[in-house]
Amino acid sequence: MKTLTYKFAQRVLSTANPATVAASNRARELRQAGIDVVVFSSGDPDFATPRHVIEAARSALAAGDTHYTASRGLPELRAAITGKLQRDNGLTYDPARELVVTPSAKHAIYASIMALVEPGDEGILLDPCWTSYQSCIQLAGGTVRRVELDSGDNYLVTRDKLTAAASDRARILVLNSPSNPTGRVLARPELEAIADFAQSQDLIVIADEIYEKIVYDGHQHLSLASLPGMWERTLTVNGFSKAYAMTGWRLGYVAGPAEVINQILKVHEHSVNCAAVFVQRGGIAALEGPQDDVATMVAEYAQRRQLLIDGVSALPGVTCGQPEGAFYVFADVRGTGLSSQQFADRAIDEARVALTPGPGFGPCGEGYVRFSYAVNSSRIREGISRLRTMLERHAQ
Repeated sequence: MKTLTYKFAQRVLSTANPATVAASNRARELRQAGIDVVVFSSGDPDFATPRHVIEAARSALAAGDTHYTASRGLPELRAAITGKLQRDNGLTYDPARELVVTPSAKHAIYASIMALVEPGDEGILLDPCWTSYQSCIQLAGGTVRRVELDSGDNYLVTRDKLTAAASDRARILVLNSPSNPTGRVLARPELEAIADFAQSQDLIVIADEIYEKIVYDGHQHLSLASLPGMWERTLTVNGFSKAYAMTGWRLGYVAGPAEVINQILKVHEHSVNCAAVFVQRGGIAALEGPQDDVATMVAEYAQRRQLLIDGVSALPGVTCGQPEGAFYVFADVRGTGLSSQQFADRAIDEARVALTPGPGFGPCGEGYVRFSYAVNSSRIREGISRLRTMLERHAQ
């Protein structure tokens, strides 16, 4: 009898677990052991899902609405989504042909990349960026090229920086605005530079707009697909997790040209088939019901943002900018003399504060750690106090 040997696909072996998940898992282990941890590592809003959304899903369950739907999603939800895209983003899509409802925006991104990237192809990322973009490209057999961004100019995207990442093998560019982890909201000139670059390089752009509702100080989100020449080469991805505090519901969508959506649909149908129908009913309620809860959450995030900025900026050796959107602070810890990983390790081991090391968001993240302010103000104060004590102790 031969000894069993497990053999794994190299594309999986070369892919790391998400840095955000690893940090949150460590915090979870400590909390299960009865240790109090301040969790700044998770992008999971601490707000309850709006009541009318919960009631819509509850009613669907009570009515036995628990079976398969069309793989593209409930017609009513697709109509609600295309209505939202027209109303909020100035984008027009055919709900029958140019949209797929997915179980999370993450799955929409994954399915889009799987449909577009072949082994040997390249995907272009704005670095730093969300951890899973690189992994999805690698799982499709592709490799990554990076547009290197820097906090010194507030992560400004320019045509020259984009050109430096150009490649004949590049097929896609992935864009996230507002940005996780930096909080940047790209301005029209930056989006125009991306549009010009994408057209000159014949790229499809995957525009992850999951944080579009969470912006501050008069900043406004602008959809790339609304720019001239970009509707036909942009896949607009969004979902319900962040704006409606529905992270555990797993509901998102991707909209784009029918020719591309049809290929994404194949990946979707052969992996998950459809999002849960009662969750889709909740999505309809989220889009068509009152939006007061969204406004309330954003106002609270704005207060937490300032509290965290003030606290982080007062830590010895730590600096940070002013995030324009999302709910993250990407803090520069180089002044402490520690690497990102060393700072995060010391924070969890000594201060019981969970942070995400910057390199998980790309090489440009070295020297930084990400704080999430999807936690309440009292926990923000507690976490900052613990980190201050930790840093002052080591400075002695």
